[in-house]
Amino acid sequence: MVGLWLGSRKNRVQGSGTGLRAALPMPTGAGMLSCRVLDPVNQPVSHAEFTVSDAMGHKVVSGGVDPFGSFVATVPAGEYRLGVSAEGYTPLRESATVRENSVTSLGDVALRVAQPPALPEPGDWEIEPTHSSIGFTARHIGLARVHGRFNTFAGVIRVADQVDLTAMHVVIDASSIDTNVKMRDDHLRSQDFLDVDRFPTLEFYSDRFVHKGGNRWAVTGALSLHGVTRTVTLDTEYLGLGNGMEGEVRAACRATTELRRDDFTVSWQTMLARGIAVVGPSIRVALDIQIVPKS
Repeated sequence: MVGLWLGSRKNRVQGSGTGLRAALPMPTGAGMLSCRVLDPVNQPVSHAEFTVSDAMGHKVVSGGVDPFGSFVATVPAGEYRLGVSAEGYTPLRESATVRENSVTSLGDVALRVAQPPALPEPGDWEIEPTHSSIGFTARHIGLARVHGRFNTFAGVIRVADQVDLTAMHVVIDASSIDTNVKMRDDHLRSQDFLDVDRFPTLEFYSDRFVHKGGNRWAVTGALSLHGVTRTVTLDTEYLGLGNGMEGEVRAACRATTELRRDDFTVSWQTMLARGIAVVGPSIRVALDIQIVPKS
């Protein structure tokens, strides 16, 4: 088991007829499974998520706990596996037997604080483009989403001894925009959008890395796009260190942010007859990045 029980396994209760079972009538052949999730100092983990799977590993029910860290699920009688997870904590896994017309309570459980993954060694690292991507998603005619990417980019990260003083500089070739439709890509390169002849690159520079707990970081910096510079924060998930095919050390992360076109004067606007914009006002950006020591 991953996690800590508060109290003994006597906290598991098989009850019938009163209390929770009486307050929430059960269908024929069903029972209830309940649990309360706490942190190491016995405070509710209100952002915890739970998943109940059957003996074959099929998900039966899932969701979030209430503000007090509790959940109650009505399921067919049988054997189950319970999974509980929360950002910044080590997941918990436990088995439970639910009997018909009874309540199986796993009592109070405490999640352990997760150890964050090891950080890259101080020094200069560079983005490895073969295993990295910079993509975006835009709303089209108020319905579907158009997905695209930039195919050409480069970046260097100078990891500091004090990690929050780390600096990063990324340069993106604006003309490398690619949505898999040539006519649309040519329009995106035109003066209506990126105007790549005047503004051939997008650049992001950051020297503010803020640890948000666990493997979450906020990376705040200046994004220059279409001749305008604005402050942007990347919501970043650090994935840790690994080794490539040739034994080289790599670090990886995922990051997202949302940009408003008008903030960067990319204000081309065409409306459909029913008053819906052809292109939505905001762009969702997603990055999957691997870095290697700079040679």
